[in-house]
Amino acid sequence: MKVTFLGTGTSQGVPLIACDCKVCTSADERDKRLRSAVLIQKNGKNIVIDSGPDFRQQMLRCGIKHLDALVFTHAHKDHLAGMDDVRGFNFRMKKPIRIFCDERVEIQMRNEFHYIFSAEKYPGIPDVEINRIDKSLFDIDDIPVQPIEVMHYKLPVLGFRIDDFVYITDANFITETEKEKIKGCHTLVLNALRKEPHISHFTLQEALELVAEIKPQKTYLTHISHQLGLAVTVEAELPPNVHLAYDGLQLSF
Repeated sequence: MKVTFLGTGTSQGVPLIACDCKVCTSADERDKRLRSAVLIQKNGKNIVIDSGPDFRQQMLRCGIKHLDALVFTHAHKDHLAGMDDVRGFNFRMKKPIRIFCDERVEIQMRNEFHYIFSAEKYPGIPDVEINRIDKSLFDIDDIPVQPIEVMHYKLPVLGFRIDDFVYITDANFITETEKEKIKGCHTLVLNALRKEPHISHFTLQEALELVAEIKPQKTYLTHISHQLGLAVTVEAELPPNVHLAYDGLQLSF
């Protein structure tokens, strides 16, 4: 299995236009982050988790020719807004793109992209096949996927475990029951927005405390605000088994 970080950033705490801060002007490619998303490649299948506003750019950048499934954590704009661009895969593959999402995401999708689901199909609109999921284990082409429910303030959000890889973003609380689904994993990806407290995201310290509790072999931090600081500086402050993820980072298992 190979995992590619398509984006490791967030709309939270990021200027709408370029500013003069050290992160925005950094020449380090690790400080240039698109919205958080990940590509999982296993058994010849391409599975993408989340399609934010940067989805098209991310797909072009990594050269993906086919998409077997698009899986959603939740319905916030920075994770959903780019879904319209699955149409490029429709044109190439000549079939619907399978969507795996919970009820909240489906409702938002049908509202925001209502034209996709209209009775009369306009030529060229995206073609998707909705597969409703919850907290139960499900399969994508015989690849088992275990959802993990985390809380994004008061909003339930799904993380996912595939084999010994766990991907969690937009969380600030995880119940003991859901933590059990994470324990024993080799690699944990976890959000760490910034150092200062936030109402709906783990801070860097909170993320590190959870890592110390779960004890994965390796952890990569994602959904990073520029408020966290320069990658080179933050990386030097982290424990040996914890790293900042960056766009384009690839992991093999």
